Amino acid sequence: QVQLVESGGGLVQAGGSLRLSCAASGRIFSSYVMGWFRQAPGKEREFVAQITRSGDSTFYTNSVKGRFTISRDNAKNTVYLQMNSLRPEDTAVYYCAASRTWLTDVITTQYNNWGQGTQVTVSS
Repeated sequence: QVQLVESGGGLVQAGGSLRLSCAASGRIFSSYVMGWFRQAPGKEREFVAQITRSGDSTFYTNSVKGRFTISRDNAKNTVYLQMNSLRPEDTAVYYCAASRTWLTDVITTQYNNWGQGTQVTVSS
């Protein structure tokens, strides 16, 4: 397993931006597809974005396309989620996760390792 720790969450006004970071340790970071998920109160955990091992391809859920950008720096064992034009409906706990497979029809169970989550709250 790889250990994942998210940071960068907080309170932001609608239209604002946040950048989440996920630091990995315990395994070679570049071995993993990395993803971001989120879970709002009363809702199921949903996929947000993922990035290939080398960072050459990305995939996003429709609701964040054009607003969020996932990236990674393998030299720093870190994956990022840049969130722009935030909306109140983006409010959720955001989780970083690692997978050994790349699927564009993303299923949660492909991700074996999860961080503890970081709260993002977008006010109106």
